[in-house]
Amino acid sequence: MESGSPLRVEKSTLKAVVKKTYVLDTNVLLHDPNAVTGFNEHHIVIPMTVLEELDHIKDRHEKTVSREARIAIQMIDKVVDAASPREIQEGVPIPGSNVAGVPGTLAIYPDQLLSDASDIPYLDATQDQANDNRIINVALRLQAENPGEFVCLVTKDINMRIKAKGSGLVHVEDYRRDRVLDDIDLLARGYEHVEGDFWSGISEVDTLREGDCTLHRIPRRSLPAAYPNMFVHDDQDFMAFVKRIDSDYVYLRCDSRDKLMNRRFWGLAPRNLEQAMAMSLLENDSVDMTVMTGPAGSGKTLLALAYGLHAILEQKRFSKLIVARSTPPIAEDIGFLPGTEEEKMAPWLAAFDDNLEILHGTDESCHGSIAYVKERANIQFKSLNFMRGRSFNNAYIIIDEAQGLTQFQLKSVISRVGADSKIVVLGNLAQIDNKYISPLTSGLTYLVEKTKAYPHAGIMHVNGIVRSRLAAFAEENL
Repeated sequence: MESGSPLRVEKSTLKAVVKKTYVLDTNVLLHDPNAVTGFNEHHIVIPMTVLEELDHIKDRHEKTVSREARIAIQMIDKVVDAASPREIQEGVPIPGSNVAGVPGTLAIYPDQLLSDASDIPYLDATQDQANDNRIINVALRLQAENPGEFVCLVTKDINMRIKAKGSGLVHVEDYRRDRVLDDIDLLARGYEHVEGDFWSGISEVDTLREGDCTLHRIPRRSLPAAYPNMFVHDDQDFMAFVKRIDSDYVYLRCDSRDKLMNRRFWGLAPRNLEQAMAMSLLENDSVDMTVMTGPAGSGKTLLALAYGLHAILEQKRFSKLIVARSTPPIAEDIGFLPGTEEEKMAPWLAAFDDNLEILHGTDESCHGSIAYVKERANIQFKSLNFMRGRSFNNAYIIIDEAQGLTQFQLKSVISRVGADSKIVVLGNLAQIDNKYISPLTSGLTYLVEKTKAYPHAGIMHVNGIVRSRLAAFAEENL
Protein backbone atom coordinates (compact mmCIF):
# COMPACT_ATOMS: atom_id res chain seq x y z
CA MET A 1 0.00 0.00 0.00
CA GLU A 2 1.35 3.46 -0.86
CA SER A 3 2.25 5.70 2.06
CA GLY A 4 -0.33 8.35 2.76
CA SER A 5 -3.12 6.42 1.09
CA PRO A 6 -6.27 6.55 3.21
CA LEU A 7 -7.15 3.38 5.14
CA ARG A 8 -10.57 2.16 4.11
CA VAL A 9 -12.68 0.75 6.90
CA GLU A 10 -15.91 -0.98 5.87
CA LYS A 11 -18.77 -0.96 8.33
CA SER A 12 -20.50 -4.26 8.98
CA THR A 13 -24.09 -3.83 9.97
CA LEU A 14 -25.77 -6.47 12.11
CA LYS A 15 -29.12 -7.68 10.89
CA ALA A 16 -31.95 -6.86 13.23
CA VAL A 17 -33.71 -9.86 14.70
CA VAL A 18 -37.09 -10.20 13.00
CA LYS A 19 -39.67 -11.49 15.48
CA LYS A 20 -42.35 -13.76 14.11
CA THR A 21 -45.72 -14.36 15.73
CA TYR A 22 -46.89 -17.93 16.36
CA VAL A 23 -50.44 -18.73 17.48
CA LEU A 24 -50.46 -22.10 19.25
CA ASP A 25 -53.30 -24.61 19.15
CA THR A 26 -54.18 -26.72 22.21
CA ASN A 27 -52.89 -29.97 20.70
CA VAL A 28 -49.39 -28.48 20.39
CA LEU A 29 -49.22 -27.91 24.16
CA LEU A 30 -50.60 -31.40 24.83
CA HIS A 31 -48.08 -32.93 22.43
CA ASP A 32 -45.19 -31.01 24.04
CA PRO A 33 -46.08 -29.22 27.30
CA ASN A 34 -42.75 -27.32 27.05
CA ALA A 35 -43.57 -25.97 23.58
CA VAL A 36 -43.61 -22.34 24.79
CA THR A 37 -39.83 -22.55 25.20
CA GLY A 38 -39.25 -23.87 21.69
CA PHE A 39 -39.71 -20.74 19.54
CA ASN A 40 -36.47 -18.92 20.48
CA GLU A 41 -36.73 -15.12 20.11
CA HIS A 42 -40.20 -15.10 18.55
CA HIS A 43 -43.59 -14.00 19.89
CA ILE A 44 -46.02 -16.70 21.01
CA VAL A 45 -49.75 -16.06 21.28
CA ILE A 46 -52.02 -18.40 23.23
CA PRO A 47 -55.73 -17.68 22.67
CA MET A 48 -58.03 -17.76 25.71
CA THR A 49 -59.89 -20.64 24.07
CA VAL A 50 -56.72 -22.76 24.36
CA LEU A 51 -56.52 -22.04 28.10
CA GLU A 52 -60.20 -22.99 28.45
CA GLU A 53 -59.59 -26.28 26.64
CA LEU A 54 -56.54 -27.02 28.82
CA ASP A 55 -58.70 -26.28 31.88
CA HIS A 56 -61.29 -28.87 30.81
CA ILE A 57 -58.65 -31.46 29.90
CA LYS A 58 -56.63 -31.20 33.13
CA ASP A 59 -59.54 -32.67 35.12
CA ARG A 60 -60.16 -35.64 32.82
CA HIS A 61 -59.81 -39.19 34.09
CA GLU A 62 -57.44 -39.90 31.21
CA LYS A 63 -54.19 -39.71 33.17
CA THR A 64 -51.76 -39.10 30.30
CA VAL A 65 -53.45 -36.17 28.60
CA SER A 66 -54.64 -34.54 31.86
CA ARG A 67 -51.10 -34.64 33.22
CA GLU A 68 -49.72 -32.97 30.11
CA ALA A 69 -52.42 -30.28 30.28
CA ARG A 70 -51.43 -29.52 33.88
CA ILE A 71 -47.73 -29.30 32.97
CA ALA A 72 -48.53 -26.92 30.07
CA ILE A 73 -50.61 -24.71 32.39
CA GLN A 74 -47.81 -24.66 34.97
CA MET A 75 -45.29 -23.70 32.28
CA ILE A 76 -47.49 -20.80 31.11
CA ASP A 77 -48.04 -19.70 34.72
CA LYS A 78 -44.28 -19.73 35.33
CA VAL A 79 -43.83 -17.21 32.49
CA VAL A 80 -46.73 -14.83 33.22
CA ASP A 81 -46.91 -15.21 37.01
CA ALA A 82 -45.61 -11.75 38.02
CA ALA A 83 -46.86 -9.84 34.96
CA SER A 84 -49.71 -7.32 34.87
CA PRO A 85 -52.83 -7.93 32.73
CA ARG A 86 -51.59 -5.40 30.16
CA GLU A 87 -48.16 -7.07 29.96
CA ILE A 88 -49.75 -10.50 29.55
CA GLN A 89 -51.78 -9.26 26.57
CA GLU A 90 -48.78 -7.53 24.97
CA GLY A 91 -46.14 -10.16 25.66
CA VAL A 92 -44.08 -11.34 28.65
CA PRO A 93 -40.39 -12.35 28.16
CA ILE A 94 -39.85 -16.12 28.25
CA PRO A 95 -36.88 -17.12 30.45
CA GLY A 96 -34.03 -18.83 28.59
CA SER A 97 -35.28 -17.90 25.10
CA ASN A 98 -32.73 -15.15 24.29
CA VAL A 99 -31.26 -15.15 20.79
CA ALA A 100 -28.81 -12.33 20.01
CA GLY A 101 -29.97 -10.59 23.18
CA VAL A 102 -33.64 -10.59 22.15
CA PRO A 103 -35.94 -12.69 24.37
CA GLY A 104 -38.96 -14.54 23.10
CA THR A 105 -42.30 -13.36 24.43
CA LEU A 106 -45.58 -15.01 25.40
CA ALA A 107 -48.99 -13.31 25.22
CA ILE A 108 -52.52 -14.42 26.09
CA TYR A 109 -55.09 -13.24 23.55
CA PRO A 110 -58.60 -12.55 24.94
CA ASP A 111 -60.42 -13.96 21.91
CA GLN A 112 -63.76 -13.82 23.74
CA LEU A 113 -63.68 -10.09 22.93
CA LEU A 114 -63.43 -10.66 19.16
CA SER A 115 -66.38 -9.32 17.23
CA ASP A 116 -67.27 -9.77 13.59
CA ALA A 117 -65.43 -7.43 11.22
CA SER A 118 -66.36 -7.20 7.55
CA ASP A 119 -62.73 -6.74 6.45
CA ILE A 120 -61.57 -9.93 8.21
CA PRO A 121 -63.02 -13.25 6.96
CA TYR A 122 -63.89 -14.74 10.36
CA LEU A 123 -65.10 -18.28 10.71
CA ASP A 124 -68.34 -18.86 12.61
CA ALA A 125 -67.37 -18.80 16.31
CA THR A 126 -70.75 -19.38 17.93
CA GLN A 127 -71.09 -21.86 20.79
CA ASP A 128 -72.22 -24.69 18.54
CA GLN A 129 -69.10 -24.30 16.38
CA ALA A 130 -65.76 -25.90 17.16
CA ASN A 131 -63.22 -24.05 19.31
CA ASP A 132 -60.85 -24.50 16.36
CA ASN A 133 -62.68 -21.66 14.58
CA ARG A 134 -62.09 -19.25 17.47
CA ILE A 135 -58.37 -20.06 17.46
CA ILE A 136 -58.16 -19.58 13.67
CA ASN A 137 -59.97 -16.23 14.07
CA VAL A 138 -57.22 -15.01 16.44
CA ALA A 139 -54.58 -15.72 13.78
CA LEU A 140 -56.72 -14.02 11.09
CA ARG A 141 -57.13 -10.94 13.30
CA LEU A 142 -53.40 -10.70 14.04
CA GLN A 143 -52.61 -11.11 10.33
CA ALA A 144 -55.03 -8.30 9.41
CA GLU A 145 -53.72 -5.96 12.13
CA ASN A 146 -50.05 -6.60 11.24
CA PRO A 147 -49.95 -6.87 7.42
CA GLY A 148 -46.15 -6.60 7.18
CA GLU A 149 -45.38 -9.22 9.80
CA PHE A 150 -45.11 -13.01 9.81
CA VAL A 151 -48.14 -14.46 11.63
CA CYS A 152 -48.42 -18.25 11.73
CA LEU A 153 -50.90 -20.72 13.22
CA VAL A 154 -49.20 -23.83 14.64
CA THR A 155 -51.43 -26.90 14.99
CA LYS A 156 -51.11 -30.67 14.69
CA ASP A 157 -54.69 -30.94 13.39
CA ILE A 158 -54.53 -31.46 9.61
CA ASN A 159 -58.15 -30.40 9.00
CA MET A 160 -57.63 -27.24 11.07
CA ARG A 161 -54.62 -26.36 8.90
CA ILE A 162 -56.75 -26.78 5.76
CA LYS A 163 -59.56 -24.62 7.22
CA ALA A 164 -57.08 -21.91 8.22
CA LYS A 165 -55.51 -21.76 4.76
CA GLY A 166 -58.92 -21.78 3.14
CA SER A 167 -59.94 -18.81 5.32
CA GLY A 168 -57.04 -16.72 4.06
CA LEU A 169 -54.32 -17.36 6.63
CA VAL A 170 -51.01 -17.19 4.76
CA HIS A 171 -48.80 -19.11 7.20
CA VAL A 172 -49.97 -22.37 8.78
CA GLU A 173 -47.57 -25.02 10.09
CA ASP A 174 -47.37 -28.33 11.91
CA TYR A 175 -45.37 -28.34 15.15
CA ARG A 176 -41.90 -29.48 14.05
CA ARG A 177 -39.71 -29.10 17.12
CA ASP A 178 -39.94 -32.83 17.85
CA ARG A 179 -38.90 -33.88 14.34
CA VAL A 180 -35.53 -35.60 14.30
CA LEU A 181 -35.73 -36.73 10.65
CA ASP A 182 -36.85 -35.29 7.33
CA ASP A 183 -37.58 -38.70 5.82
CA ILE A 184 -38.71 -41.80 7.72
CA ASP A 185 -36.61 -43.95 5.36
CA LEU A 186 -33.53 -42.46 7.10
CA LEU A 187 -34.55 -43.97 10.46
CA ALA A 188 -31.78 -46.02 12.08
CA ARG A 189 -32.32 -49.75 11.53
CA GLY A 190 -29.76 -51.18 13.92
CA TYR A 191 -27.64 -52.72 11.17
CA GLU A 192 -25.82 -51.79 7.98
CA HIS A 193 -25.45 -54.05 4.97
CA VAL A 194 -22.27 -53.55 2.93
CA GLU A 195 -22.39 -54.80 -0.66
CA GLY A 196 -19.60 -57.15 -1.70
CA ASP A 197 -16.68 -57.65 0.68
CA PHE A 198 -16.58 -55.42 3.77
CA TRP A 199 -12.80 -55.58 4.22
CA SER A 200 -12.08 -54.49 0.64
CA GLY A 201 -13.22 -50.97 1.55
CA ILE A 202 -11.16 -50.71 4.76
CA SER A 203 -7.80 -48.94 4.41
CA GLU A 204 -6.38 -49.79 7.84
CA VAL A 205 -7.27 -52.08 10.72
CA ASP A 206 -5.75 -52.92 14.12
CA THR A 207 -6.57 -55.90 16.31
CA LEU A 208 -6.63 -55.65 20.08
CA ARG A 209 -7.65 -57.86 22.96
CA GLU A 210 -10.06 -56.74 25.71
CA GLY A 211 -10.61 -59.45 28.30
CA ASP A 212 -11.88 -62.50 26.41
CA CYS A 213 -12.98 -60.42 23.42
CA THR A 214 -10.99 -59.68 20.24
CA LEU A 215 -11.79 -56.32 18.65
CA HIS A 216 -10.91 -54.91 15.24
CA ARG A 217 -10.28 -51.17 15.28
CA ILE A 218 -11.02 -49.32 12.05
CA PRO A 219 -11.04 -45.54 11.29
CA ARG A 220 -14.31 -43.72 11.83
CA ARG A 221 -14.26 -42.50 8.22
CA SER A 222 -14.47 -46.12 7.01
CA LEU A 223 -17.87 -46.53 8.70
CA PRO A 224 -19.15 -42.94 9.21
CA ALA A 225 -22.75 -43.90 10.02
CA ALA A 226 -21.78 -46.34 12.79
CA TYR A 227 -23.22 -46.12 16.30
CA PRO A 228 -22.86 -48.39 19.37
CA ASN A 229 -24.55 -51.81 19.38
CA MET A 230 -25.07 -51.76 15.61
CA PHE A 231 -24.48 -54.80 13.40
CA VAL A 232 -22.52 -54.77 10.13
CA HIS A 233 -22.72 -57.55 7.53
CA ASP A 234 -21.79 -58.02 3.90
CA ASP A 235 -22.44 -60.43 1.01
CA GLN A 236 -19.49 -62.67 1.98
CA ASP A 237 -20.90 -63.97 5.30
CA PHE A 238 -18.98 -61.34 7.28
CA MET A 239 -20.84 -60.30 10.44
CA ALA A 240 -19.64 -57.85 13.09
CA PHE A 241 -21.01 -55.95 16.08
CA VAL A 242 -20.05 -52.35 16.91
CA LYS A 243 -18.78 -52.72 20.46
CA ARG A 244 -17.97 -49.07 20.96
CA ILE A 245 -16.99 -45.84 19.19
CA ASP A 246 -14.63 -42.98 20.03
CA SER A 247 -13.76 -39.78 18.16
CA ASP A 248 -11.36 -41.52 15.75
CA TYR A 249 -12.16 -45.23 15.67
CA VAL A 250 -14.90 -47.84 15.49
CA TYR A 251 -14.32 -51.04 17.49
CA LEU A 252 -15.84 -54.15 15.90
CA ARG A 253 -16.36 -57.59 17.41
CA CYS A 254 -16.65 -60.26 14.75
CA ASP A 255 -19.72 -62.50 15.12
CA SER A 256 -20.73 -65.74 13.48
CA ARG A 257 -23.97 -65.89 11.50
CA ASP A 258 -24.36 -69.54 12.46
CA LYS A 259 -23.98 -68.69 16.15
CA LEU A 260 -26.60 -65.93 15.85
CA MET A 261 -29.05 -68.17 13.97
CA ASN A 262 -28.65 -71.03 16.48
CA ARG A 263 -29.61 -68.94 19.53
CA ARG A 264 -32.73 -70.16 21.36
CA PHE A 265 -35.07 -68.35 23.81
CA TRP A 266 -37.72 -70.48 25.54
CA GLY A 267 -37.63 -72.88 22.61
CA LEU A 268 -37.92 -70.07 20.03
CA ALA A 269 -35.41 -69.94 17.15
CA PRO A 270 -34.88 -66.93 14.84
CA ARG A 271 -36.44 -67.22 11.39
CA ASN A 272 -34.30 -64.56 9.71
CA LEU A 273 -31.09 -62.62 10.35
CA GLU A 274 -32.86 -59.54 11.73
CA GLN A 275 -34.64 -61.65 14.36
CA ALA A 276 -31.28 -63.23 15.25
CA MET A 277 -29.65 -59.81 15.66
CA ALA A 278 -32.59 -58.64 17.80
CA MET A 279 -32.19 -61.71 20.04
CA SER A 280 -28.50 -60.89 20.46
CA LEU A 281 -29.37 -57.36 21.59
CA LEU A 282 -32.01 -58.65 24.02
CA GLU A 283 -29.49 -61.01 25.62
CA ASN A 284 -26.71 -58.41 25.83
CA ASP A 285 -26.14 -57.56 29.52
CA SER A 286 -24.82 -54.07 28.73
CA VAL A 287 -27.96 -53.10 26.76
CA ASP A 288 -30.57 -51.73 29.18
CA MET A 289 -33.09 -50.77 26.49
CA THR A 290 -33.87 -52.44 23.18
CA VAL A 291 -36.11 -50.68 20.66
CA MET A 292 -37.66 -52.95 18.02
CA THR A 293 -39.51 -51.51 15.04
CA GLY A 294 -40.95 -53.33 12.06
CA PRO A 295 -44.15 -54.33 10.25
CA ALA A 296 -46.98 -56.34 11.74
CA GLY A 297 -46.19 -60.02 11.92
CA SER A 298 -42.40 -59.63 11.95
CA GLY A 299 -42.14 -61.31 15.36
CA LYS A 300 -41.27 -58.33 17.61
CA THR A 301 -43.69 -59.22 20.41
CA LEU A 302 -42.90 -62.93 20.24
CA LEU A 303 -39.14 -62.31 20.53
CA ALA A 304 -39.54 -59.89 23.44
CA LEU A 305 -41.85 -62.26 25.31
CA ALA A 306 -39.71 -65.36 24.67
CA TYR A 307 -36.59 -63.63 26.00
CA GLY A 308 -38.50 -62.40 29.06
CA LEU A 309 -39.58 -65.94 29.97
CA HIS A 310 -36.06 -67.24 29.29
CA ALA A 311 -34.43 -64.53 31.45
CA ILE A 312 -36.88 -64.89 34.36
CA LEU A 313 -37.57 -68.61 34.52
CA GLU A 314 -34.27 -70.05 33.26
CA GLN A 315 -31.63 -67.42 34.05
CA LYS A 316 -33.36 -65.92 37.14
CA ARG A 317 -32.22 -62.45 35.99
CA PHE A 318 -35.46 -60.59 36.80
CA SER A 319 -38.22 -61.06 39.34
CA LYS A 320 -41.19 -60.03 37.18
CA LEU A 321 -42.32 -59.39 33.62
CA ILE A 322 -44.35 -56.21 33.09
CA VAL A 323 -46.30 -55.81 29.86
CA ALA A 324 -47.64 -52.30 29.25
CA ARG A 325 -49.33 -50.31 26.53
CA SER A 326 -51.62 -47.30 26.27
CA THR A 327 -55.35 -47.91 26.11
CA PRO A 328 -56.78 -46.02 23.12
CA PRO A 329 -59.04 -44.36 22.20
CA ILE A 330 -59.93 -42.96 25.62
CA ALA A 331 -58.27 -44.36 28.70
CA GLU A 332 -61.23 -43.83 30.99
CA ASP A 333 -62.96 -46.73 29.19
CA ILE A 334 -60.79 -49.07 31.23
CA GLY A 335 -62.60 -48.00 34.41
CA PHE A 336 -65.92 -49.39 33.18
CA LEU A 337 -64.56 -52.86 32.50
CA PRO A 338 -64.98 -55.43 35.29
CA GLY A 339 -62.17 -57.00 37.31
CA THR A 340 -58.61 -56.17 38.31
CA GLU A 341 -56.24 -53.97 36.30
CA GLU A 342 -54.88 -57.09 34.55
CA GLU A 343 -58.42 -58.23 33.67
CA LYS A 344 -59.36 -54.74 32.48
CA MET A 345 -56.28 -54.70 30.24
CA ALA A 346 -57.11 -58.09 28.67
CA PRO A 347 -58.86 -56.69 25.53
CA TRP A 348 -55.77 -54.61 24.65
CA LEU A 349 -53.22 -57.26 25.56
CA ALA A 350 -54.79 -60.26 23.83
CA ALA A 351 -51.76 -60.30 21.51
CA PHE A 352 -49.60 -61.49 24.40
CA ASP A 353 -51.94 -64.40 25.11
CA ASP A 354 -51.72 -65.26 21.40
CA ASN A 355 -47.92 -65.27 21.60
CA LEU A 356 -47.94 -67.37 24.77
CA GLU A 357 -50.08 -69.87 22.85
CA ILE A 358 -47.47 -69.94 20.07
CA LEU A 359 -44.71 -70.66 22.60
CA HIS A 360 -46.73 -73.39 24.34
CA GLY A 361 -49.00 -74.58 21.53
CA THR A 362 -47.38 -78.03 21.39
CA ASP A 363 -47.73 -78.63 25.14
CA GLU A 364 -50.10 -81.40 26.23
CA SER A 365 -52.18 -78.87 28.18
CA CYS A 366 -51.68 -75.52 26.43
CA HIS A 367 -53.92 -73.42 28.71
CA GLY A 368 -52.50 -75.07 31.83
CA SER A 369 -48.95 -74.24 30.66
CA ILE A 370 -49.89 -70.62 29.95
CA ALA A 371 -51.50 -70.18 33.38
CA TYR A 372 -48.45 -71.80 35.02
CA VAL A 373 -46.00 -69.54 33.13
CA LYS A 374 -48.01 -66.40 33.92
CA GLU A 375 -47.84 -67.22 37.62
CA ARG A 376 -44.20 -68.41 37.72
CA ALA A 377 -42.86 -65.52 35.62
CA ASN A 378 -44.96 -63.04 37.63
CA ILE A 379 -46.39 -61.52 34.42
CA GLN A 380 -48.21 -58.25 35.16
CA PHE A 381 -50.30 -56.36 32.60
CA LYS A 382 -50.32 -52.59 33.09
CA SER A 383 -51.81 -49.56 31.38
CA LEU A 384 -49.27 -46.85 30.59
CA ASN A 385 -51.80 -44.33 31.86
CA PHE A 386 -51.31 -45.66 35.40
CA MET A 387 -47.51 -46.15 35.38
CA ARG A 388 -46.54 -42.55 36.13
CA GLY A 389 -45.00 -42.01 39.52
CA ARG A 390 -44.01 -45.67 39.92
CA SER A 391 -40.55 -47.21 39.82
CA PHE A 392 -39.85 -50.73 38.53
CA ASN A 393 -36.80 -52.51 39.96
CA ASN A 394 -35.43 -55.91 38.92
CA ALA A 395 -38.09 -56.11 36.21
CA TYR A 396 -38.23 -56.97 32.52
CA ILE A 397 -40.59 -54.42 30.93
CA ILE A 398 -42.22 -54.62 27.49
CA ILE A 399 -43.84 -51.45 26.10
CA ASP A 400 -46.08 -52.50 23.23
CA GLU A 401 -47.61 -50.38 20.43
CA ALA A 402 -45.29 -47.45 21.22
CA GLN A 403 -45.77 -45.83 17.80
CA GLY A 404 -48.81 -43.89 19.05
CA LEU A 405 -46.97 -42.28 21.96
CA THR A 406 -45.42 -38.81 21.98
CA GLN A 407 -41.78 -38.26 22.92
CA PHE A 408 -42.98 -36.77 26.22
CA GLN A 409 -45.07 -39.86 27.04
CA LEU A 410 -42.24 -42.27 26.20
CA LYS A 411 -39.77 -40.26 28.28
CA SER A 412 -42.08 -40.34 31.29
CA VAL A 413 -42.37 -44.15 31.02
CA ILE A 414 -38.68 -44.90 30.41
CA SER A 415 -37.68 -42.66 33.33
CA ARG A 416 -39.59 -45.11 35.59
CA VAL A 417 -37.16 -47.95 34.89
CA GLY A 418 -35.35 -48.76 38.13
CA ALA A 419 -32.20 -50.65 39.07
CA ASP A 420 -31.37 -54.06 37.52
CA SER A 421 -34.19 -53.73 34.98
CA LYS A 422 -34.37 -54.02 31.21
CA ILE A 423 -36.96 -52.38 28.95
CA VAL A 424 -38.02 -53.39 25.44
CA VAL A 425 -39.98 -50.87 23.34
CA LEU A 426 -41.98 -52.25 20.40
CA GLY A 427 -43.78 -50.43 17.61
CA ASN A 428 -44.86 -50.38 13.98
CA LEU A 429 -44.76 -46.90 12.46
CA ALA A 430 -47.22 -48.01 9.75
CA GLN A 431 -49.98 -48.50 12.34
CA ILE A 432 -50.26 -45.16 14.13
CA ASP A 433 -53.78 -44.56 15.46
CA ASN A 434 -53.15 -41.15 17.08
CA LYS A 435 -54.62 -38.44 14.83
CA TYR A 436 -51.95 -35.89 15.84
CA ILE A 437 -48.93 -38.16 15.29
CA SER A 438 -47.21 -39.12 12.04
CA PRO A 439 -44.25 -41.49 11.55
CA LEU A 440 -41.91 -38.47 11.58
CA THR A 441 -43.31 -37.04 14.83
CA SER A 442 -43.91 -40.30 16.68
CA GLY A 443 -42.20 -40.68 20.03
CA LEU A 444 -40.87 -44.03 18.75
CA THR A 445 -38.99 -42.30 15.89
CA TYR A 446 -37.66 -39.71 18.35
CA LEU A 447 -36.54 -42.46 20.74
CA VAL A 448 -34.68 -44.39 18.03
CA GLU A 449 -32.75 -41.36 16.79
CA LYS A 450 -31.99 -39.90 20.22
CA THR A 451 -30.79 -43.16 21.80
CA LYS A 452 -28.84 -44.75 18.94
CA ALA A 453 -25.60 -43.13 20.16
CA TYR A 454 -26.19 -44.25 23.77
CA PRO A 455 -23.89 -47.21 24.57
CA HIS A 456 -26.53 -48.98 26.69
CA ALA A 457 -29.33 -48.93 24.11
CA GLY A 458 -29.88 -51.18 21.11
CA ILE A 459 -32.05 -50.68 18.00
CA MET A 460 -33.33 -53.27 15.55
CA HIS A 461 -35.74 -52.99 12.63
CA VAL A 462 -37.17 -56.51 12.34
CA ASN A 463 -38.30 -56.98 8.77
CA GLY A 464 -39.81 -59.89 6.92
CA ILE A 465 -43.36 -61.04 7.61
CA VAL A 466 -43.23 -64.40 9.36
CA ARG A 467 -46.93 -64.66 10.19
CA SER A 468 -48.09 -66.16 6.89
CA ARG A 469 -47.81 -65.65 3.14
CA LEU A 470 -51.24 -64.00 3.24
CA ALA A 471 -50.05 -61.52 5.91
CA ALA A 472 -46.98 -60.74 3.78
CA PHE A 473 -49.20 -60.09 0.74
CA ALA A 474 -51.52 -57.82 2.77
CA GLU A 475 -48.61 -55.80 4.22
CA GLU A 476 -47.10 -55.22 0.76
CA ASN A 477 -50.13 -54.90 -1.52
CA LEU A 478 -53.31 -53.93 0.33
